[in-house]
Amino acid sequence: MQDKAAKRDTACGTAAALQGIKVLDLTQFEAGPSCTEALAWLGADVVKVEEPNRGEPGRWGFSDRPDADSHYFIYYNLNKRSITCNLKTDEGKALLTRLIEKADVLVENMAPGTFARLGFDYPRLSEINSRLIFAQVKGFAPESPHANYLCFDMIAQAAGGAYSLTGETHGRPLKPGPNVGDTGTGMLCAMGIVAALYQRMATGRGQHIQIAMRDAMLNYCRTPMSRQACRDDVLPRAGNTIMGTAPGGLYKCTPGGLDDWCYIFASRGNEEHWRRLVRAIGREDLLDDPRMADGPMRAANRAAVDAAITEWTSKRTKHEVMEIIAGAGVPCGAVLNTLELMHDPDLHARGMMQKIDHPVRGPVTVPGWPLRMSGSKVALKCAPIHGADNEAIFGEWLGCSAADVREMRQRKVL
Repeated sequence: MQDKAAKRDTACGTAAALQGIKVLDLTQFEAGPSCTEALAWLGADVVKVEEPNRGEPGRWGFSDRPDADSHYFIYYNLNKRSITCNLKTDEGKALLTRLIEKADVLVENMAPGTFARLGFDYPRLSEINSRLIFAQVKGFAPESPHANYLCFDMIAQAAGGAYSLTGETHGRPLKPGPNVGDTGTGMLCAMGIVAALYQRMATGRGQHIQIAMRDAMLNYCRTPMSRQACRDDVLPRAGNTIMGTAPGGLYKCTPGGLDDWCYIFASRGNEEHWRRLVRAIGREDLLDDPRMADGPMRAANRAAVDAAITEWTSKRTKHEVMEIIAGAGVPCGAVLNTLELMHDPDLHARGMMQKIDHPVRGPVTVPGWPLRMSGSKVALKCAPIHGADNEAIFGEWLGCSAADVREMRQRKVL
């Protein structure tokens, strides 16, 4: 089952951008799977290579049901296929070697050094397949003093600057809600892979791509780092405000629930925002208030600015505030929680939220792919059941028969 928007996107039969590209996905949890899922959304044939017993830990480690893959796994493995391969055996390693010979891309995010200890460092991979693009996602750079440290999203965000920038000015650092350390790193890695595929067209050779989650977080912190560059003291946390600008923050809306807020921002670089805002809330008198003559003055008198806006927003719902303020040409966004977004009519109509039929769970609502390409369309497919594609992949890639696959399964290779 798919939403009409998804069917509309894929009905034209347009070839996918990465159609024909074969990706071996030896990733787990989120950073690596985010990368390979992006490649799958772009049309690559992404095959998860999982250990035979339970598959990657993201399948079962976060599940609310012992008989079904977790929603977490489903969200990060859409449009992929799954095979099993026992890399603890010589026969399993030999089988993976045969798959590598046929692959365009291999991505792994195992613990530091694990894949090399299995016998698959880049020199060996390049020897097996000189056209292979080998991408590794690690927590810390291999040449850094922290190379062997384990890492998850929250570790990368702490070591990469995001925690220190999040929270109230005099409060403790806070973990940002979105998993930018994981997914953000995966997106940068996918960009590198696509670039390497393009470069391979000219050189005929693959290459080794490495990205550290901590380094990726530094890339995402460029705006606050640019502010730090002109200071000798530590850049303070700004909470919900924008330093040196008012209005720029959250304003309470009715009926006053936890998420009944709107963010309103009037840029210092565009005084028209302020003029539009005061007209929209019926406070043209503020245009003559000397405390609010320009951006720096408003920042210095933030309390007065916020009080005037809150007096108006507190009598209206966040949806009404957003419609009026944003409709007047002022940057404004209602705070929408995950439940509201899950059922947002606009997101469903545009295919940004879609429903899939999971073989075990039944209907599951999942986020779609935000990138829209006029010449590349890829249909949404459910995340794969563990090892469900053994016969298909080994048949397509290696020419194995169903009997061959059954024998390998009996020998504990799969």
